[in-house]
Amino acid sequence: MKNKILNTYLILSFCICIISSCGTKQTEKTATAFSMSETMMEKCEFHKTEMADVKNEIRLFGKITAANNKMAQVYPIVSGIVKSINVELGDYVKQGQVLASIQSREVASFQKEKLDAVNDVAIAEKNLQVAKDLFAGKLNSEKDVAAAETELEKAKAELARINEIYSIYSLKGGSIFNVTAPISGFVVAKKINQNEQIKLDNSEPVFSIADIDEVWVLANVNESDIAKIQVGYDVTVNTLAFPDTPFKGKIDKIFNAIDPQTKSMKVRVKISNADLKLKPEMNCTVSVSFSENQKMITVPSSSVIFDKSKYWVMVFKDKHNIETRRVEIYRQLGDLTYIKNGLTEGETVISKNGLLIYDAIND
Repeated sequence: MKNKILNTYLILSFCICIISSCGTKQTEKTATAFSMSETMMEKCEFHKTEMADVKNEIRLFGKITAANNKMAQVYPIVSGIVKSINVELGDYVKQGQVLASIQSREVASFQKEKLDAVNDVAIAEKNLQVAKDLFAGKLNSEKDVAAAETELEKAKAELARINEIYSIYSLKGGSIFNVTAPISGFVVAKKINQNEQIKLDNSEPVFSIADIDEVWVLANVNESDIAKIQVGYDVTVNTLAFPDTPFKGKIDKIFNAIDPQTKSMKVRVKISNADLKLKPEMNCTVSVSFSENQKMITVPSSSVIFDKSKYWVMVFKDKHNIETRRVEIYRQLGDLTYIKNGLTEGETVISKNGLLIYDAIND
């Protein structure tokens, strides 16, 4: 009986030792704290939370166009046959450069009128001199001299008119009329072909030239969004041609009329285009940013972690003290996220590689 009791006592003592040992190991594991190494610190980026105006965004669709005040339409001012075309669509031309040549009967008649006007001036000057000589010899009256002077003035006025026409249209000798560029820019439209018969009643320009150092973006605003749009709102324009290059601008004009076809209102945005990436007729998306007149805590969107159907951020106090904080998201707008609850102004969050820290602490 004593042996049985002794054996039972030994077994119980052994079990207690094992349990105590296990408890000690578990306590040590729990007490072990996470600490960021120097290497990990270098891989992470940190951002201090701040209060900012809450922005919202409306996505519109639009088209790139040349600025009206930097665009010139070239119409034919004479009829005739197109003898040569010196430029093509998309070419850059300088002011005064010859775009095309037209052989015209009207130009030949202008030349005849100029020759006649030059001869009339010469004859009138000769007649005036004769009248003055006769008057000096008392062979005619002062009235005759005045009449000769009047004829000379008429002849000079006609010659001046013809010379003005030559200057305006840059006419040369012969029957050739040169179509020249009125401004420097790119040929954005061309509706003329060699050997084509040009008529004066043509209502369409033969060339359109635009300076596209600055372009316009015309965007359509749906009726439901009209009340949200105002002049001065910031705009980001994106194109298919350059998806990674956003173009910044502001709404500078609202066209207060509804297009009966699209049931939308147009707004205009001026965009600087010094590198000439934007071309007229390009389609684009227009993101309009506006304020909601309230302030919230903002953090980089890269600092927000989504896990277990909740949002988290890693709040950094020092490399030995990092907190996994649950937050409530109000809105994510591009690279910026607005926090409704969970953070206060001035706290530091991990904005790059925060997920690595999250997994190390919470796994």
